[in-house]
Amino acid sequence: MDHHLTDRDAALLRRAFALAGAARARGDRPFAAVIADADGTVLAEAGSTQGSSGDGTLAHSEMNACQAAITAAIPRDTLRASTIYSSGEPCAMCSAAIFYTGIGRVVFGLSAAAILHLRNAQPHTAGLSLSCTAVLATAAEPVTVVGPCLEDEGAVPHAGYWR
Repeated sequence: MDHHLTDRDAALLRRAFALAGAARARGDRPFAAVIADADGTVLAEAGSTQGSSGDGTLAHSEMNACQAAITAAIPRDTLRASTIYSSGEPCAMCSAAIFYTGIGRVVFGLSAAAILHLRNAQPHTAGLSLSCTAVLATAAEPVTVVGPCLEDEGAVPHAGYWR
């Protein structure tokens, strides 16, 4: 697969950024993910529900989007040819879920380092330091990772949030 950001990729990543803004507006964390097939048709999308659910695990936007794809019974061959567009770099948990859902490509906006900087994270609040690329490099089936991309745009939903 191509390792570069296409115009379609940029448009779908911007959709994830807009959904991240919507998640923030409803009181959740400013993250979102969009799963699209090889033709760019959106199969599933979701924002973070960490604020509304109080769940720090399954409420991540990638987990919500993967669950929506599983619930929709999207065929595995379709998922292998699909891309998940994540407003921020998927954490280790979400990266593993992306692999186990069967998605073949990840495009993300903000890097984990940029997110930590925006959050003004301290050592005890920084979470796991294993990158999406490192997690998915261990996958039995290859998963392409593209990112960080469009980080200035990806930072917009976070402006003033992490005070």
